[in-house]
Amino acid sequence: MENLSHLHPIAKAPALPDFVQRRVERFHLERVAIDWGGRHILRGRKPVAGDLMLQSNDYLAIAGHPAIVEAQRSALASGGLGMMMSALFQQDADQPLHRVEAELARAVGTQDGILAQSGFAANVGLIQSIAGERVPVYVDMLAHASLWEGIRSAGAKAVSILHNDVQHLEKQLLRNGPGVIVVDSVYSTNGSLAPLRPIADLAAEHGCVLVVDESHSLGTHGARGEGLVASLGLNDRVHFITASLAKAYCSRAGFIACTTRFKDYFGCEALPAIFSSSLLPHELAGLSASHRVIQTETWRRQRLREVTRHVRRELTAMGFPIGDGTEQIIAFEAGQEILTGTVRDVMEKHGVFGSVFSAPATTVNRSLLRLTLNAGMDDGAVQHLLDACRTARAELSLPEWSASRRLRREEARSAASEVA
Repeated sequence: MENLSHLHPIAKAPALPDFVQRRVERFHLERVAIDWGGRHILRGRKPVAGDLMLQSNDYLAIAGHPAIVEAQRSALASGGLGMMMSALFQQDADQPLHRVEAELARAVGTQDGILAQSGFAANVGLIQSIAGERVPVYVDMLAHASLWEGIRSAGAKAVSILHNDVQHLEKQLLRNGPGVIVVDSVYSTNGSLAPLRPIADLAAEHGCVLVVDESHSLGTHGARGEGLVASLGLNDRVHFITASLAKAYCSRAGFIACTTRFKDYFGCEALPAIFSSSLLPHELAGLSASHRVIQTETWRRQRLREVTRHVRRELTAMGFPIGDGTEQIIAFEAGQEILTGTVRDVMEKHGVFGSVFSAPATTVNRSLLRLTLNAGMDDGAVQHLLDACRTARAELSLPEWSASRRLRREEARSAASEVA
């Protein structure tokens, strides 16, 4: 048995002051005990061999790609962990950091780029650096939490826009004036596509900065994975592209596509850039290798599209209310968190594991189980998913889901307008 006598004894922590303790107790008493029925909503069944794991954002199934693994191994073996410093101090254009930034910038069709520690850091830093105090930031209600946090930390004025509602955006622009418009190209909760062309039209018409988060489309969309902005030819109308590279690129990093002049400004203005260490050499090597795989192995995007179209078509025919989205992210939006926990339990019983999204990832009454499809799913895995959904359908209380209720309301309004 290992001798643990050299370890420092665990000390009893001091009692938390009431203003903190109340928050901790509120979580356990209100969220866990009441909203979640007494069990932590993220703790389900332990998967076993043969279960289908649809929780990862590795959409192109490259996390174990030998070329990427070898690139990281080689970088570690030859250079170790490199120098621990902020990217602010790496001004030499020949630094690996700047070479990878240039690679990604060329891929999406912009002059330059910035690599950050995460997509969250990229979005917070970008909004901090472009939205001053009380500047209106028009943000889709389903936009990623990092964009909302950037608005808050900048002291800017958040103006919430109904999801993908261009008319509502125009009304708010007329009411509040020029500012920043921030949208996701593919939304992370339900796989819906943003109407980028009309949004770009409004941004130009009203003198706004347009920011598009491509976290869930960079690598997966476009002929070579360049994302939606570039593939739609909108580079000259979108001021900034951002992305978490922890999705299709399988790298713990974030990216901002921008001009070189803005990059120099950003490095001395954005707090996440100034006060965080740069990416490490093996991370940069892995990123560059991922980029080459994404650009050259086009069959992965094709397979992802095929799987997505087939699964969505079959689930819709079964009566699953998933019509809000079209892409590789599928939302089983039950609504109430305790019902979402039940949906998770039923799907796991049938061997399918997804990710539970609840507040603050969603609004309180729109929690969901998210299934993320990937290019590594063979026909057997696809059939496993569809068979599980078909068998589980009667147990899932589909008519009670918030997505089902919303669909019924929309159908009723459409029928009423036709009568009128």
